[in-house]
Amino acid sequence: MTRIRVGIGGWTYEPWRETFYPEKLPAARELAHASRQVTAIEVNGTYYSTMTPKSFERWFAETPDDFMFSLKANRFATNRRVLAEAGESIQRFIGSGLARLEHKLGPVLWQFAPTKKFDPADFEAFLKLLPADVEGRPLRHVLDVRNDSFMVPQFLQLARQYRAAVVFTDSPDYPSFANLTADFVYLRLMNAKSDIPTGYPPEVLASFADCARTWADGGEPSGLPLVGGDAGAPASTPRDVFMFMINGAKERAPAAAMGVLANLKA
Repeated sequence: MTRIRVGIGGWTYEPWRETFYPEKLPAARELAHASRQVTAIEVNGTYYSTMTPKSFERWFAETPDDFMFSLKANRFATNRRVLAEAGESIQRFIGSGLARLEHKLGPVLWQFAPTKKFDPADFEAFLKLLPADVEGRPLRHVLDVRNDSFMVPQFLQLARQYRAAVVFTDSPDYPSFANLTADFVYLRLMNAKSDIPTGYPPEVLASFADCARTWADGGEPSGLPLVGGDAGAPASTPRDVFMFMINGAKERAPAAAMGVLANLKA
């Protein structure tokens, strides 16, 4: 279980007051409650705003010792015409206090706009700018690319060269491939349905749990989409898996995440 993290995107969402949080729970207690129902949270607020070290310290204090945060990097680092010029924005984000999360700091997600096309030279220049650590704590980087031009072996080769994971999603709107490029796996699942209380049918939640177990044990689930086969994939060794219920029917995201966690415990 320690190798598999299942969670949601953020913890502040008004409909969750009806579907997830206990009645009359103070807003200030939402993170404390959410972090005891799921095992990780992907923070979206860091994409739009620069947080302070005190914010990260507060998140650390309010969550269980074995909890983890994934942080979406600030948009000024990725929403630009020339990625090679992102160095200052990258450093500003990394230096904003991430290290205050200590052992609860999970992967950093770098999300690119759907209009951003794959430029091999510029993208490699960007990857060279990503730091290996923050204040001595190793960093793990995730690439969330959203243009079909990235669905080529050359992109995967670059990701592997710089040990960055590539997002796997079930969204019909973005590139979807399950090629392994790092020593961990990162999923952003975005196809939940509002008319299903758990977001996905029980058998689908069970399949998510089975895939997570296979990846965590060092294997690769069968039947998932790959780009150009999977030659050059990292060695088959035990690996961490991060699975987040992100979009679609967001009001169902907590139930979907808890459904996968229940399957993992079964």
